[in-house]
Amino acid sequence: MWTSGRMSNAKSWLGLGMSLYFWGLMDLTTTVLSGTPTPPCKLEALLSDKPQSHSRTKRSWVWNQFFVLEEYTGTDPLYVGKLHSDMDRGDGSIKYILSGEGAGIVFTIDDTTGDIHAIQRLDREERAQYTLRAQALDRRTGRPMEPESEFIIKIQDINDNEPKFLDGPYVATVPEMSPVGTSVIQVTATDADDPTYGNSARVVYSILQGQPYFSVDSKTGVIRTALMNMDREAKEYYEVIIQAKDMGGQLGGLAGTTTVNITLSDVNDNPPRFPQKHYQMSVLESAPVSSTVGRVFAKDLDEGINAEMKYTIVDGDGADAFDINTDPNFQVGIITVKKPLSFESKKSYTLKVEGANPHLEMRFLNLGPFQDTTTVHISVEDVDEPPIFEPGFYFVEVPEDVAIGTTIQIISAKDPDVTNNSIRYSIDRSSDPGRFFYVDITTGALMTARPLDREEFSWHNITVLAMEMNNPSQVGSVSVTIKVLDVNDNAPEFPRFYEAFVCENAKAGQLIQTVSAVDLDDPHSGQHFYYSLAPEAANNPNFTIRDNQDSVRKQYAAKCCNFLKDDFGHQFMEPIL
Repeated sequence: MWTSGRMSNAKSWLGLGMSLYFWGLMDLTTTVLSGTPTPPCKLEALLSDKPQSHSRTKRSWVWNQFFVLEEYTGTDPLYVGKLHSDMDRGDGSIKYILSGEGAGIVFTIDDTTGDIHAIQRLDREERAQYTLRAQALDRRTGRPMEPESEFIIKIQDINDNEPKFLDGPYVATVPEMSPVGTSVIQVTATDADDPTYGNSARVVYSILQGQPYFSVDSKTGVIRTALMNMDREAKEYYEVIIQAKDMGGQLGGLAGTTTVNITLSDVNDNPPRFPQKHYQMSVLESAPVSSTVGRVFAKDLDEGINAEMKYTIVDGDGADAFDINTDPNFQVGIITVKKPLSFESKKSYTLKVEGANPHLEMRFLNLGPFQDTTTVHISVEDVDEPPIFEPGFYFVEVPEDVAIGTTIQIISAKDPDVTNNSIRYSIDRSSDPGRFFYVDITTGALMTARPLDREEFSWHNITVLAMEMNNPSQVGSVSVTIKVLDVNDNAPEFPRFYEAFVCENAKAGQLIQTVSAVDLDDPHSGQHFYYSLAPEAANNPNFTIRDNQDSVRKQYAAKCCNFLKDDFGHQFMEPIL
């Protein structure tokens, strides 16, 4: 039989121990529960209990387990328990053998006494239990005295691990002006100690830095806003330090920390404001349409879409002369020229410009209005402009027989500037290569310089120049179209020589030729010719001419032949009239 012995050393180290007897080296749990012990041997095992508080809770025991605390730091091997057979008479005839997980490396057994020791530091977080087998042999013969049996050595936890934030540091965002209690982020700390044993792994959260702006739920680790009306424009970034402490936060517990970087995101809680209530700008009167006059800017403390701006001209006498557009990149209002300007017509304008947020949040409307206005004064600056003709185009009709030097038109130009410089006139000779016309240098009187011939040039298109006397670089121009009117200065002409043939037996009144004439003139009523025989043939009794009154074709009649020739010399016959 195996008997108990040497319990006092274990009890003094553990502080609390218990002698447990179980029958045989089989599954002792089954043996005890069945209530059928199997002699003839028993094993004594010293079991270390968990550390106890003043009030002890009753629990069930698993009889085939040893318990040993982790992290022993002494110089001597750590006593775990004792195996002893009641067949052992103390004479060394029994040899105890230990095998299984960690046998000979982590755990050793005194083969004479049966004492089990740990020879390495035990860490529950690395390994929580070991399964071993024990056997008693006859030292002299090596014969097993009893069947081999299995048991477990469990490593009992101590609080040797602080809580750790595995996901830290954290980054979070919460809208500014959020109500108190708004959830920001949840942080989680883990403790490698045994959560089923005592409070070693029970974590409590607290905030070390970040008050009074934020708070943390001690149980869940949820961080919430704790201050009303946190303003991003006043402070945008917060560094919050959260602590997790085990042992339920009690004194002596281990702690770990993490950093939570919290950014307040923007909301549209700031209306735009013009830093200047009056802008002074100037623009040249020669500035082209769509050219930039200047820029205005309404400052908005918000950012992104909340700082977007829309500029409009809401009043002023310059609304029809200027326009304003919004630059989407820089959120400035660009004032541009809408129509041509004239210093002589209007020297200054006033605009009332509004800058407004197009994206509004209803809950902040009480902070508005979310627009602002400013006044823009624009001065139009004079520039030296070329002379201007009035009218801007001339059309002149003149008869072709007009006398040389006759004034056919007065050309008029003036300096649009306030200085009203004197004007000098000339003709662009490339437009009048024949030099038919002349213009008086001071009066602008356009005169003929050569005889006009409608039949040669019926139209003239000339360009008259006007130059400022004090600034020859300022030159204006105007087109003058001259129509030369026809006069009857050309006699009719026969376009060719006519030749006719007549038979000697031609009958009287027979048509022998038709003639026609042309005239280079172009009277308004059209051409009308009168035909008759020339004086030298007027007394010829053999031929007569008949005027058809059609201004084109006339007929010669004879008294004999009906053979005729056409205009191309071809002979043909025609009935005798």
